[in-house]
Amino acid sequence: MNREITITGGGLSGLALASALRSHEVPVTVLEAGRYPRHRVCGEFISGVSDSTLAALGIRRLFDDALRHRSLSWLENGRMIHSDRLKSPALGISRHLLDERLLRHVESLGGIVRCGIRGNPVPGEGRVWTAGRKPENGPWIGLKAHVRGIEKSADLEMHSGTNGYAGLAGVEDGWTNVCGLFRMDRAIKAAPGDLLTTYLEAGGNSKLAARLRDCEWREGSVCAVAGFKPGRQIPMPGLLALGDAVSMIPPFTGNGMSMAFQSAELAVEPLVAWSQGEKSWQDAVNEVRTRMDRKFKRRLTVAGALHSILLDQSGRNLVSGLASAKLLPFQSMLATVR
Repeated sequence: MNREITITGGGLSGLALASALRSHEVPVTVLEAGRYPRHRVCGEFISGVSDSTLAALGIRRLFDDALRHRSLSWLENGRMIHSDRLKSPALGISRHLLDERLLRHVESLGGIVRCGIRGNPVPGEGRVWTAGRKPENGPWIGLKAHVRGIEKSADLEMHSGTNGYAGLAGVEDGWTNVCGLFRMDRAIKAAPGDLLTTYLEAGGNSKLAARLRDCEWREGSVCAVAGFKPGRQIPMPGLLALGDAVSMIPPFTGNGMSMAFQSAELAVEPLVAWSQGEKSWQDAVNEVRTRMDRKFKRRLTVAGALHSILLDQSGRNLVSGLASAKLLPFQSMLATVR
């Protein structure tokens, strides 16, 4: 009889892992602190994940009606500096819809999802932690909202500013997800619904802020998360963690959601082997960690360096100058964070 696995955290990596484990007849219980459906601070732009990964997780059909994004534009303080096309289309779907789909899919496979339960990151056999970032006094704030009625210059608009950056990408039902990462500024005083446009204006993106104010804003979609650091998270000894609980790639890469699915895929085989009594728990944990390090080490290092460049005035000047001279190696940059 297969041994049960308990997953704490019902986000992308947790639910995707539960789906894959159930396809191997592994008993699974997912503990989730929140309720579905819910809005999350997320780019809702899935770039770099392969159909084979989604198929291995048993969730490919959940994306059949997702938008396919191909074109992109990059603006610096409202000025277009670069336009391009993705070699492979990215998927556009909201977390509000996707998380609930994943939940229903896991339940249809016989997995158990218990909402309203906040677990603790306690190491132990059969325990997997996918509850996202660990609390930390980081300098960043993430802000997100859905708007409707905005005309974009491309499927994906990327906006750089002096205090951070933001991305616009379409999701279902005509909504556009607007998600940004900014340096926290204690001097900014604004109502929750005005924080996103206020931070954009503070960073020089007043034109985008004005465009957003003219739009319809989706009720309940405005959300924020503060006090965190992109990059590798502080590890907890003995804890098997996946997704953002291990590493958070800077969001401008558009690769965060893909990494959540990829980390789940990397964990399936070792965890199934443990469940079936073919591998010790420590061996399974070590194998998952080694797989993730090999898979993500380079992209996290490169993304961290690019993140620093985008938040430095001289770095932005360099990017803008290369773009003006048609020398910006955008496709090469993109490939290094995939």
